Amino acid sequence: MTAKRSAGLLLFRRRGTDIEVLIGHMGGPFWQARDEAAWSVPKGEYTPEEEPMAAARREFEEELGLAPPDGGWLPLGEARQPNGKIVTVWALEGDLDTDLVVPGTFTTEWPPGSGRMQEFPEIDRAEWLGVEAAREKLVAGQRVFLDRLSELLDSCRR
Repeated sequence: MTAKRSAGLLLFRRRGTDIEVLIGHMGGPFWQARDEAAWSVPKGEYTPEEEPMAAARREFEEELGLAPPDGGWLPLGEARQPNGKIVTVWALEGDLDTDLVVPGTFTTEWPPGSGRMQEFPEIDRAEWLGVEAAREKLVAGQRVFLDRLSELLDSCRR
């Protein structure tokens, strides 16, 4: 069986010597009361027919309701998540006003087994956080992308 694949875009900005990243709190009732390890890079699944970078752009726009800013995409590679999914992420330096975010939605049966379909936001809020604060908030399988971003930016300073 082929692993499912997702692609995403990790937006970052510089604040003096600090780096901040834009991440989203996952929407829906399962994540509602959680904060730690309940945030994600804007990302989503794609099919073998779609280019991963195109999927990352599409998912960014679907989840945030905004196009990513212009700029050069920096590959952060891929990582297998605990559920077996392979996630590929790029970093992009830019800024975005989180007040303008209009998240996309998804529909799911809630409560489970009720036969009642409800619509929920894909993310219920997006925030700029410093790398260490983001590390605590991101789901565990995506934290590696923060490490790779830090390494990449450190190597550019040398």
